[in-house]
Amino acid sequence: MSRPQNRIVAELGRPETPQETADRKAESSRIYRSSQSFRNLIAALIATVAVVAIIVFAVPRGEPTPRPAIDVAKIASDVESTMDRPVVVPEVGDDWRVNAAGLDGGAVTVWNITLAPSGERERGFINLAQAFDADVTWAPKETGGMAPTGTETIDGLSWDVYDLGDRGTANVTYALGTQAGPDYVLLYGSRSADSTKKLAESLTAQLSDLKEAG
Repeated sequence: MSRPQNRIVAELGRPETPQETADRKAESSRIYRSSQSFRNLIAALIATVAVVAIIVFAVPRGEPTPRPAIDVAKIASDVESTMDRPVVVPEVGDDWRVNAAGLDGGAVTVWNITLAPSGERERGFINLAQAFDADVTWAPKETGGMAPTGTETIDGLSWDVYDLGDRGTANVTYALGTQAGPDYVLLYGSRSADSTKKLAESLTAQLSDLKEAG
């Protein structure tokens, strides 16, 4: 039997040596393994993307749970029992939502309600503060140290006006305050003067009762 002849390589013009044959086969094996690894990588990436897509689209996603409504009437009733006196409770209707309500202690005890407009495009807030056994000298604590800049009669009641202008902050730009019997009621926040006045008008009956009781 004759021995197999090494093939003639065109580039060399002669038969390749055993070492060249081994090198050629080794390089072919390397290229093949490299191509297989690349295909496997692509396949793994596709599989990963598919799994992520399944998770994203298959897992149910509900709307965020809305915050429970604040029962202002109930909180106000508890405050009235604690303080043994009436408190102002705005009838917010559909124009406002209550973000917070409670009694704050300190040198002066204050019944606080934070109101925000209910419209999605509306911004700002108004805080209603009923400072017990206080007068106009208490208000600068909430208005950045500012005293009233004037007075205005709204629905028959006299209100102190705090038009902060350039001296206001992002949180407090306008305020209205009035003496209601022994207490001072202040409406302050970042809403417009007109919006604050409308809220003041809605409190006329309650404030008149407080004035008479005082």
